[in-house]
Amino acid sequence: MITGHMNGFVQDAKPLGVRERAVDCPGEDEEEPNRKCAPNLVKSPQCPAHMERIKHYQEELRRKREEEGGRGGKHEIDPNASLRLKKLSQNQKVGIDNPTFENKERAGRESAQDYLADVDDFMESLRWAERCLADPQSQQDAEQLLHLLSTDEFHSAYSIYSVVSQQMSHVSPTSPITAQAQDLCLEVQRILQSSQQKEGLELRTLLTKPHLKALMQAHDDVAVQELPEGQVVTQYLGESVKLVRLEKTRDTPLGATVRNDVDSVVVSRVVKGGSAERSGLLSEGDEILEINGIPIRGKHVNEVHDMLQQMHGTLTFLMIPSSQIKAAPHRQTVTHVKAYFDYDPSDDPFLPCRELGLSFQKGDILHVISQDDPNWWQAYRDGDEDNQPLAGLVPGKSFQQQRETLRRTITDRTREHHQGKHWYGKKSKKQKKKSLTCINKNDCDDVLTYEEMSLYHQPANRKRPIALIGPSNSGYDELRRRLLSIEPEKYAVAVPHTTRNPRIHERNGREYHFVNRAAFETDLDTGKFIESGEYEKNLYGTSTDSVRHVINSGKICLLCLHTRSLKVLRASNLKPYIIYIAPPSQERLRTLLAAEGKTPKPEELKEVLEKAREMEHNFGHLFDATLVNSDLEQSFHELRRIIDRLDTEPQWVPTSWLC
Repeated sequence: MITGHMNGFVQDAKPLGVRERAVDCPGEDEEEPNRKCAPNLVKSPQCPAHMERIKHYQEELRRKREEEGGRGGKHEIDPNASLRLKKLSQNQKVGIDNPTFENKERAGRESAQDYLADVDDFMESLRWAERCLADPQSQQDAEQLLHLLSTDEFHSAYSIYSVVSQQMSHVSPTSPITAQAQDLCLEVQRILQSSQQKEGLELRTLLTKPHLKALMQAHDDVAVQELPEGQVVTQYLGESVKLVRLEKTRDTPLGATVRNDVDSVVVSRVVKGGSAERSGLLSEGDEILEINGIPIRGKHVNEVHDMLQQMHGTLTFLMIPSSQIKAAPHRQTVTHVKAYFDYDPSDDPFLPCRELGLSFQKGDILHVISQDDPNWWQAYRDGDEDNQPLAGLVPGKSFQQQRETLRRTITDRTREHHQGKHWYGKKSKKQKKKSLTCINKNDCDDVLTYEEMSLYHQPANRKRPIALIGPSNSGYDELRRRLLSIEPEKYAVAVPHTTRNPRIHERNGREYHFVNRAAFETDLDTGKFIESGEYEKNLYGTSTDSVRHVINSGKICLLCLHTRSLKVLRASNLKPYIIYIAPPSQERLRTLLAAEGKTPKPEELKEVLEKAREMEHNFGHLFDATLVNSDLEQSFHELRRIIDRLDTEPQWVPTSWLC
């Protein structure tokens, strides 16, 4: 199955064409019935004859309602009582109705009739109240109010208010075809730039007028409110479809990938943090039919990608919703992992979307926010959440293990094939069998990918042991001695075990724990030693119990270990903090060693640097911090700062340590 992605989008001005009716913008013809209804129907109540006719009409209405058993109160005029409407109803309608205009016209007539009844009733009540008032001042106020209600200005204002209120209370029956009128105008202007015809020049001038621009802007603002975002709007080839509108800035992916399914283009993934995900309108499995009016069915994802890459602005999608049953929304959990390999998306041919790939280096902390696709997780780098609003794609753990195992197998077999062509590389059948057996045993569990991490803040009375790691002549042992001499109340070393006999000044448990060889070997077999070795036929080792004794005393235990001891140390429950002391450049290393009275040979310096590169390559994923020892004084102060930071800042540790 071929995959692609939605990248940048410059808006295409073609309308979707889903709607059958256009927006009826208010014009002179549409407003004319409403505007004229008040003057035609309302006359000055100062005319006695007119007032008598109104009273007679009101009395007839009251008697009619009483006869029909209707309730009193506010009088509503029956449209069928209008002779004009009866005549109109007898005429056959020809052509297509404009429901908006028709509703407004009816609303204007009804509003005007209601206006008559409401105002006249109020004025009659006011006259009755005036006759009942004994206070001259109150009578004068009532007369002024009656005079105000009798003016033509008040009639016109109240009529307009009634029509507007009536119109605002009804939902417009029409729907806009597009909310991109401004972009359509701009596209027409671009087309007309090379036109020298009179009509083209006149149209281009008209489109640049500020009044027309304002009209198009107002149209788009209203259309955005009218279009039903993400709702089912119509039928397309027998399928329910929906309209989705997304905003896209240039060179910023929308955060969705697509795939080909026969001749369809289907959303295969919605990435967290992108416009597509924030809208909540795109789902995995939705089929894209059109984008800004451009048909998509039948196109290859590469064509869709090339087309969408140039788009930006407002994008309108016509889509068939996924038929998949949507699972109930669940609380999104975040998994924090430490990467144990480097990853460059530009070198990964399997990545579904190159632009959405997230690069990282060995030792980076990744916040994995989605593992819905086991092959491609969605994640952020630690510290980049604010600068990286869109999640990136990283290879899933099982997928990375499988392809790395396959790569190693192919590499080993290719090497064997080339070696078999030369006489000096020829192997016996026994050697070949052994080699193939090793390849088959190289399963996925041996491939380093990720380790789940959690934040940990060390207690004040239980300090984490500090392990200093580095090649010989890198200065890690000198840094440890300085820490012990300057702050002996804060730092201490674990008392090692040995099988040699104690000297005269040595006491058991102070310089060494002196044990016999059998006891030492028993503890060694049971895994009680972090590091052990033999020197001049005597066994030496540092036990976890010795380190724990220092921790329980409230001090920081300083360790200088070989890299092969790191896995044993991390497997214990001591929660060590590992600092790698790296050597500087070859020339700087020569200067530092010369200051100590050492004159190493060039090949010895090369060996130190080579050993340092090897340690970083094989064990760099286990280091919590790296310190380049280019100046002993500066390195010492930096080392103290790193250690002091453990008291003030939580650190990432394997989740298994806290279980």
